[in-house]
Amino acid sequence: MSEQAIQSVNDVEYFDVRLYLTRLYEQKLSRKSAARKISSLRSFYKFLAREKLANDNPFSAVSLPKLEKRLPEFFYEEELNCLFESCETDSPLGKRNKALLELLYATGMRVSECSQISLKDIDMALSTVLVHGKGQKDRYIPFGSFAQDALELYITEGRKELLTGRESHDRLFVNFRGGPLTPRGIREILNKMIQKSSLEGTIHPHMLRHSFATHLLSNGADMRTVQELLGHAFLSSTQVYTHVTNEYLRKTYLNTHPRA
Repeated sequence: MSEQAIQSVNDVEYFDVRLYLTRLYEQKLSRKSAARKISSLRSFYKFLAREKLANDNPFSAVSLPKLEKRLPEFFYEEELNCLFESCETDSPLGKRNKALLELLYATGMRVSECSQISLKDIDMALSTVLVHGKGQKDRYIPFGSFAQDALELYITEGRKELLTGRESHDRLFVNFRGGPLTPRGIREILNKMIQKSSLEGTIHPHMLRHSFATHLLSNGADMRTVQELLGHAFLSSTQVYTHVTNEYLRKTYLNTHPRA
């Protein structure tokens, strides 16, 4: 849009908007950024029209750029094995870290949810954990023998040592001072564990949750069940993992089939 040709908001026409869009793409702006700019201008003109400061909205006929859907990143099973094998359990913090890692992968809970788990939320007899999710929605999630063994070792030995001489509390995971672990603290611990392992590339703690869902679905779990376990309010949030699962199955096929 030319500053010389356009003197007021009513001078902007559909052709000018198309030219503006072209300029945005020439600047190699991401689709998300371009969509945000167009949406802002559309809302601005909507306001002007409502206040009778503009005759119409030249942005109303423009479709927002389709956003690229980013598929969740996840660990392959062999990568997770490397991560678990890199855990040491000789120290109280090592026992805690192993239990933390095992529980997150076994349940798929969010880091923020994990930081809120108390001792009373863990039922060792039933191998379940009560997770306090978003919107005050609680859910029970089972966990397997690996997580159970790691938790028992941490609770009976590691946690006791970390709380020796400290003020007692009910929070499951504690820091080196004996205080409750925060979500930020959990992320820092997981990042350090990942860095110490042989894994490469861009890796983040939320990939444990993505891996949980992907591995369940690829091994035949029902979509609704996975939705409940993840604590998703909408099935559409869980369905994104079907695309990830297809890629996971493809890689597994190529790596294992003798004539792939």
